[in-house]
Amino acid sequence: MDLFDFVSSCKDISSSLQKLHSLVYVTPRIKKALEFSIGAHKEQYRKSGEPYAVHPICVSCIVAYYGGDEAMICSALLHDVVEDTHFSLEEVRIEFGDEVAEIVDALTKIVELREENIPHGIQNVKILAQASSFRKVLLASIKDVRAIFVKICDRLHNMLTLDALSEQKQRKISEETLVVYAPIAYRLGISSIKNTLEDQSFYYLFREEYEKISEFLGANRLVLEGKLEEFVQKVNQLLLQEGFDPESFEIQSRLKRPYSIYLKMQRKGVGIEEILDLLAVRVILKNPIDCYRVLGIMHLHFKPITSRFKDYIAIPKENGYQTIHTTVFDERSIFEVQIRTFEMQKSAEFGLAAHWKYKMGNQTSLDWLSNIEYKDQDIDEFFELVKSDLYREDIAVFSPRGDVFSLPAGSVVLDYAYAVHTELGESAVGAYVNHQKANLLERLKNGDIVRIITGKASGMRCSWINLVKTSKAKNKIRINCQNKLREVNLLIVMQIFKTFFGKTYAQIEDALKESEINPIAIVGDQELKDTSKKLVEYFYKSGSLLSRLRYLNWGLQEFEFENLKILSHKPVDGVLYDYCCYPKQGDEVMGILENQKVLIHHKLCEKVKIQDHTKMVFVDWVGKVGAKYKIIVILEDTKGALARFLLDLAKYGCNLTGIFYKGYQDQFLTHFEVDIEVDSKSIKDLKNAISGKYKIVEFQNLKDAYQ
Repeated sequence: MDLFDFVSSCKDISSSLQKLHSLVYVTPRIKKALEFSIGAHKEQYRKSGEPYAVHPICVSCIVAYYGGDEAMICSALLHDVVEDTHFSLEEVRIEFGDEVAEIVDALTKIVELREENIPHGIQNVKILAQASSFRKVLLASIKDVRAIFVKICDRLHNMLTLDALSEQKQRKISEETLVVYAPIAYRLGISSIKNTLEDQSFYYLFREEYEKISEFLGANRLVLEGKLEEFVQKVNQLLLQEGFDPESFEIQSRLKRPYSIYLKMQRKGVGIEEILDLLAVRVILKNPIDCYRVLGIMHLHFKPITSRFKDYIAIPKENGYQTIHTTVFDERSIFEVQIRTFEMQKSAEFGLAAHWKYKMGNQTSLDWLSNIEYKDQDIDEFFELVKSDLYREDIAVFSPRGDVFSLPAGSVVLDYAYAVHTELGESAVGAYVNHQKANLLERLKNGDIVRIITGKASGMRCSWINLVKTSKAKNKIRINCQNKLREVNLLIVMQIFKTFFGKTYAQIEDALKESEINPIAIVGDQELKDTSKKLVEYFYKSGSLLSRLRYLNWGLQEFEFENLKILSHKPVDGVLYDYCCYPKQGDEVMGILENQKVLIHHKLCEKVKIQDHTKMVFVDWVGKVGAKYKIIVILEDTKGALARFLLDLAKYGCNLTGIFYKGYQDQFLTHFEVDIEVDSKSIKDLKNAISGKYKIVEFQNLKDAYQ
């Protein structure tokens, strides 16, 4: 794109000003913002040597090109003023008004996290910074989506001029761009910016892979472009034969982008030589009905791959994207074909910005912004949630009234219920999918019609948190389960004291109140021991002579079995695990006392009903619990491949807790799923080491399934 080439090479203020004047009428307020920005950054220079003011002017050029309004252009010019100069936000507000000031406030640079702000126990500072930045951008954008658009333009110019920075900074900024800003650009439907952000990030993060792909494309360019040209000529001839006016359509062709090719290589676990569909053609027409005529022509004359057909015209993506996708064979070559109208082309390139610039009728849906629920999240949990919302293929499902809901592929009925309304998700007990009875965990397919059955008691289970796909459903289940866990913890503490002292609930409650003890604060063995001593003193003082004798020799005994510690006032000779919940080391557990045996259950086990007569003791895990991870790896089907992989895991102190054969992808590659426990400090080194030697499909943190 000419504009991107210009802003990446522009080094002086006068050229950037000239470009801005060519893109937009410079109003008095924009002129004032230009002068203010140039004056504020007067003594500042970028790492590449040019005056710093070139950067905000170039950002404003990008905003103007995408049809940004006066407030957005002014905000782009002023976006670094508050952060990098002596001017305050209040001065910006006085000079340019509330609207510009609010956007500038959302656009001030995201400051690096200070060490004291990093939550305890989280090692990956880089992911923390990314997630924290992302949180700030999202929250700002929900208030005014224009802020996020200007922020993306700011990041785009930074990426186009990244070569002046050190390699370490290039990698850090590129990684954040790839996991944060490119996905947001995609969700806003701005493919031209999204594609550039991805390819620039790919270049700086995976230079060797980028160069291999570029080298392959360069070496085979003549052959590939020849195939493209030949196919375009065939399509052009077919359309003319079918009565299309030469002026009524346009055919574009291209080789797939390096990053797109790289993702396909990773998904399939193959080299670039094995990627067949490197060639893409786009047919652009005047109206939607012609798109379907062209689709029919393509499928009649070329053999389609039916599994690759998608109709986003009839059912647009959530970001407003509309195009028919199909993939066809022609003389042993595979071509991806996109069919859309000229208006859809503008919308695909400009996304949300198309509605500012072209004033089209259909607005890009921003439901994904308002529906995202990331409240009170631990930052690494937050990062996992945003990934599920932004890195996803969408399916469209329907309500009985025909309303369309866009969900991630793999979503279940409960995801749909929460997408419709939080209260519907909370009260869902069952469903009908395509008029057939279904449970809440049934996976949905594109085009399903879903009706939710509600009841007074929710059918939701805490163990479902890893089975739902959307952040909204995950977050609501997590909040519900955390609330339930607090209630269960309180009940367990009271039941333990009832068991220890042989008292009623009311008597224990009075004793705690008199001793000024809050039972919610009793979370560990030491708090339990300290509280027990105080209760012994209370019952000794307030009891009869006979009961006092009982408390003279009363005390808690500590027992250890396998990897569990138990506190009890009576002898215990063993532990038993019930069949229902299978708690793993590190999970929240409780102990029920039966005939000197302790039955171990997860605190959120649905089978256990704690009743008034239930006898309970304190249980907890002994020793340090390693972080649990699931790794899915593709290994060559050769002798010793799995043994070598497991040996590499052992070098980093991994404790193997499970291994599962996932079946053949083809005759040369095998998928394995490996569950491990490992010290969280070793995770980064382990991940880097095995990612360099093996094809890792997934590396996922396995948390308590009930939380």
